Amino acid sequence: MHRHSLFLSYILLSTLTVGLAVDHAGDKNQNQNPFTPKAFVIRYWDRVIKNNLPKPSFILSKASPLSAADASAFAKHAAANTLSTKLPEFCSAAHLLCFPEVNPSLTKHTQDGEFSVYNDAQNFTNYGTERPGGIDSFKNYSNGFDSNPVNEFRQYSRSSAGHNDSFTNYAIETNVADQKFNTYGSGAAGGSGEFKEYAENTNVPNLRFTTYSVSTAGREQSFNSYSENGNAGDQSFGNYGKDSAGAQNRFTEYGTNSNVASSGFSSYADKGTGDEDTFVNYGVNMNNPTENFKNYARGSLGGTQVDFDNYGKSFNEGTDTFKGYAKGADADHKVTFTGYGVNNTFKDYDKKGISFAKYTNASSSSTNSVSDSGSSLVKKWVQPGKFFREKMLKQGVVMPMPDIKDKLPQRAFLPRTILTKLPFASSKLKQVFKVSDNSSMDKMIVESLSECERAPSMGETKRCVGSLEDMIDFATSVLGHNVTVRSTESVNGSGKNVMVGQVRGINGGKVTESVSCHQSLFPYLLYYCHSVPKVRVYEADLLDPASKVKINHGVAICHLDTTAWSPSHGAFMALGSGPGRIEVCHWIFENDMTWTTVD
Repeated sequence: MHRHSLFLSYILLSTLTVGLAVDHAGDKNQNQNPFTPKAFVIRYWDRVIKNNLPKPSFILSKASPLSAADASAFAKHAAANTLSTKLPEFCSAAHLLCFPEVNPSLTKHTQDGEFSVYNDAQNFTNYGTERPGGIDSFKNYSNGFDSNPVNEFRQYSRSSAGHNDSFTNYAIETNVADQKFNTYGSGAAGGSGEFKEYAENTNVPNLRFTTYSVSTAGREQSFNSYSENGNAGDQSFGNYGKDSAGAQNRFTEYGTNSNVASSGFSSYADKGTGDEDTFVNYGVNMNNPTENFKNYARGSLGGTQVDFDNYGKSFNEGTDTFKGYAKGADADHKVTFTGYGVNNTFKDYDKKGISFAKYTNASSSSTNSVSDSGSSLVKKWVQPGKFFREKMLKQGVVMPMPDIKDKLPQRAFLPRTILTKLPFASSKLKQVFKVSDNSSMDKMIVESLSECERAPSMGETKRCVGSLEDMIDFATSVLGHNVTVRSTESVNGSGKNVMVGQVRGINGGKVTESVSCHQSLFPYLLYYCHSVPKVRVYEADLLDPASKVKINHGVAICHLDTTAWSPSHGAFMALGSGPGRIEVCHWIFENDMTWTTVD
């Protein structure tokens, strides 16, 4: 198992696409046309794979849905480097993940705005600008799998007086949310901005606050239940509360239970006067968070107070960096840290007016270990049943089944005729898909490409494939041409107890080699495939424990050599022991797959 596959198994949400899935009638018509990409893949399969086994429907469903005419036309655009001029049509027809362009708007909005159940891409410009009183509220906004959470707020509540902004149930359970707040609340007097249940349960959120509440007087900012239970997100606050007087900023239940999230605070509350910042339950129970405070409260005056309570008490320690913190502040400032986590760096920090209580530094990180955190936190980050021992694969055994549902956006492979004409480098690929710098899509592409370009581990053979033809080529290059591919039949039983029914070991249950393929988050369907030596692969009927009725047919892989695994691997957190001391088994999740030689 590798870091990439573990990262994918944490991902929480589904489905954002610009294109629509091909309907059954259209798919049937395409199968009748021998020149479609899907028809070509079927012929390629028959030519390369030397057996007459049925082709699994779960993998053929991922073939490109493009018609023969569209495939030819888009291939010509790709060759001429003009595919970006046809991007909306290409994304829709090829069933890809693309973000729409948010066009600029200079329209002024002089009335209160109330947005409820709103899912379109929007550029909110000049909302609340120079408004006396009033409120703009966003409720049930951009929520759900099918929403398009790409929005930009520019010159919002600027120079207003007593104007309130409320974001409630905003971007909940979305995928790759990209929200930008620029020149938000600047120069405002009084009023408040409230973020409540914002970006909860969101996958790869990218939330940016630039020039936020600069030069305000008595304005209150409240972040409550913000980015909770998120996955691999990034929040950045630049010039937040700078040059403000009497500002109140509250971060409550911020980033709690999030996975691999980061927050950056730069030039935060600089030269403030009488400001009050409160961080409560900030970054609690997170997995490997990164918090960066730079030039925080620099040169503040008039009794500025900052309270950090229950900050950074992470399940899996992360990194917090404080640089240039409260430097140049007057003698009346006060900063308190209560219940503060591990692995934190304070550099160039004002030593006066600072109070630490229950602070755990990097050298005493054992206080934040798994054993001290308790089994509940292990269950939070390692689902029950996600990893198990080989002895559990016995008929009659009742065991928990983890949530094996695919949480990534639905996409299709590209035909090889198009894929070979596209660059596989982030800078050039961003031009094709019109990706903005530092956007969610930008980070998504860079992360996936870096994993693809990573040097293989010892004994590993790896390749990223963006076409079904390439996956077939890789699998057969490792295992030979008499191969087949398997995945768990459905998601039935996910998150519940299941009973193991009849079990069959592939290749007689002998030690074998497989090729496992895991999805990456990318505009088109991209799989990270790698050889997995010294494994045993099993198929098992899964039954309802009460009725004994078959509800699923699972595929499990048991890794017999875990010597090279990290001691902090989730498998050892869940099962105990350590690298090389036990075998580790897991189910093949929905839309992941494993290739083996035929029995």
